[in-house]
Amino acid sequence: MASWTVPTPAADWLSGYPRDAGPGDLYRDAGRGAAGKWAAVAHGLGAIAEGDPAVLAEVAERHSADLGLAFRLAGDQEERAWPITPMPLVVSGEEWAQVERGLIQRANLLEALATDIYGEQSVVAQGHLPAAVIAGSPFFARRMLGRGPPMGHYIHVYAADLARGPGGQWRVLNDRVRLATGIGYALENRLAMSRTTGTLLGELNVRRVADFFARLREGMGADSRRDRPRIALLTPGRFNQTYPEQAHLARYLGLPLVEGRDLSVQDDKLFVRTIAGPKRIDAIWRWVNTNALDPLAFDARSQIGVANLFEAWSAGQLELVNCPGVEVLESPAFSAFLPRLCGVLLDEEPILPTVATWWCGQPGEARTVQARLDELAVLPAFGQPVEGLGGGPTAGAALDGKQRAALLEALDRRPMDYCAQEIVHLSTTPAVIEGAVVPRPFTLRAFVARTADGSWTVMPGGFARIGATETLPNGLMGSGDYSADCWIVEDAPPVSDTPSAFAHEPPISRGAGILASQAADNLYWFGRYNERAEITVRIVRAILGGSIEVDGGRTGGAEARGALAGLLHKWGAVESFAPDGATAGVCAAALSDSGLPGSVPALIARCRDIGLGLRERFTGDLWRIVSQPMPALDPQGAQGMLSAVNRLVVRFSALAGLASDNMVRGAAWRFMEIGKRVERALATCRIAGELAGGEPDADRLGTLLDLCDSQIVYRSRYLAGPMRNPVLDLVLLDPDNPRSLAFQVNTVAEHLSQLPPDREDDMPDPPLRRARAMVGRLGAACAREIDATMLAEVEAGLLALSDAISLRYFLQLETPDAGTVGNLLG
Repeated sequence: MASWTVPTPAADWLSGYPRDAGPGDLYRDAGRGAAGKWAAVAHGLGAIAEGDPAVLAEVAERHSADLGLAFRLAGDQEERAWPITPMPLVVSGEEWAQVERGLIQRANLLEALATDIYGEQSVVAQGHLPAAVIAGSPFFARRMLGRGPPMGHYIHVYAADLARGPGGQWRVLNDRVRLATGIGYALENRLAMSRTTGTLLGELNVRRVADFFARLREGMGADSRRDRPRIALLTPGRFNQTYPEQAHLARYLGLPLVEGRDLSVQDDKLFVRTIAGPKRIDAIWRWVNTNALDPLAFDARSQIGVANLFEAWSAGQLELVNCPGVEVLESPAFSAFLPRLCGVLLDEEPILPTVATWWCGQPGEARTVQARLDELAVLPAFGQPVEGLGGGPTAGAALDGKQRAALLEALDRRPMDYCAQEIVHLSTTPAVIEGAVVPRPFTLRAFVARTADGSWTVMPGGFARIGATETLPNGLMGSGDYSADCWIVEDAPPVSDTPSAFAHEPPISRGAGILASQAADNLYWFGRYNERAEITVRIVRAILGGSIEVDGGRTGGAEARGALAGLLHKWGAVESFAPDGATAGVCAAALSDSGLPGSVPALIARCRDIGLGLRERFTGDLWRIVSQPMPALDPQGAQGMLSAVNRLVVRFSALAGLASDNMVRGAAWRFMEIGKRVERALATCRIAGELAGGEPDADRLGTLLDLCDSQIVYRSRYLAGPMRNPVLDLVLLDPDNPRSLAFQVNTVAEHLSQLPPDREDDMPDPPLRRARAMVGRLGAACAREIDATMLAEVEAGLLALSDAISLRYFLQLETPDAGTVGNLLG
């Protein structure tokens, strides 16, 4: 046995913890052994934070931000920073072992119940469960009757909302088999706390969660019956409230993150559309409701599902995690019958009790609810809003006379739509809130997953929600709530139970996995929009006078400034301009007017918007830059705007550097590079056309060199001021200048040549043929031949190349997408 040293009061955050924290408080109610673990945790955290809880809270929040953790409340347009308290829930291994047994029993019960509901329906035939409890649920999938899973497992991932009562007993508040919401946040909380606390988790023998996720991944692929199965995470899309969690899970587990429009069914097999053609998917971890899964099998109105997905599953060619229709088990009405069904189906007494529930579809229970309304909470029986109630529990005592009468009348009219539950009083736990350690009510969402051999494994801990009030949560997080990591602390170092498949060395593989067509589309347009924003910023800097020339007149010429302002107008960055007027207003509009599609804030917002769909592909450092807002600027002062512009240029350079250094040289990186190079080539053509047309003066040519970052190269090459043909050769035709037009086209052709072909005759794809033709055209040109007609031809060729890339590699949708919007912007 390890000895737990109680810290001195000076280092003990819990020394001032209220003694009247409430019955069942996780710390005050702890036995001697568990209290020692709490003291050791508080001592370790205090040492890291040098005694100040606020310091540790700040560090934990910073690590959460570094990991890109975020969430949305219902109705939010923007993501919120992830709220985490650095004080974990501390549960002894002995206490958790009982919870584990109860969760596994509960998972077995729900699996048996799902099998019976969609199979023999013996519990209904024998009178143990009213048929209305099943048929009344909007999640009952009639198409599933008699269509059991090929490998016999309805449930692979199960979650339970747990509360610890005043007497210290854990109880189940809700069962969740539809979506495993919170499982990714539990992982993220552990990652954030691991970074915050260093080696403390190991020193205190905290059980690891990594083994759980390894077993989860292995279990999802086991029922697909294929060697090295390809598993994908099916998301509703980046506007879903939990999309950040889904993206983080996909990245951590190495799963492709796909939407319904990425997928198609052929010959009862599911395929994802990739740049290399269709690739088979063997298992789907769905984060989409059953009703939305397949518009042909379930709800024809679904726009996020996949036609014939149900048939692929029925034919045994696809594993779904979890099976369609299991959502029926989440109805609160089931809670009234689960204690009895545990004995009927498993011949066991429940280890974890369910919160006491009455389903009003039974006359006796309805009368009980009416008589005890002030003592109970009333809620919809099937999780859908009903007359007199919202979507969650409502305390009967909180209703005024009119509300009470309306509810009782509705209950008389349709009693089967209502349930009632006992009022649950949540235990409290120590939490760091606003720099102080205080008691707060909590719930814990625990997770259970099926392993490769069909047994169950339980995550040691889970997602802890620290509530602002004792009100039971309706969603994952509410306003004012915090999250916390949950530490299961053992007396001895825990033994890793990593599954055997992960204990052996895997086969060597290279590359970055499959690249779905939609992801390639997003990467391409991310590269284009980011480059477009950078070019716009550089033009604003040139207008403001940010040249390296000591003679300010070089980029200070009125004609050059007017030409650049005209470009901003053509690109939709400014609404209007006067060629010979003041330029400060033009620059301020380009840097601040988010209503204009070509302005810098609009383009940065567009990059961030597209980046949300690529989050699982970006490193933390890359995502931090992408998600940064526009820097503050003073639109009244040229110097303030120039300072903001310089910061933006550094930002774009950092983004390019991180992408260059950190992304695997695979198809994802190539598409982002192709988009960047196409946009830079287009901009170079247009800028050269504006500044070098006719007989350009030194001001215009110097500005062109500045915008192409070629001023120093020109000086080292030519002992003369800017002259037309040498300048045009350098910025348009020199294949060794990384800012030249020729370099961009050559690079695009090289990237296209490395992408997988779509032809069996080894002939180059249309985009590559177009790119190579442009390489030849520019390679044979000379500077004195360049005129407006040639530049227009090159620009038209680049636009045609972009269209060819879209037709060959991206999904062709009827609704406007990133590419369509990009083409509208020119």
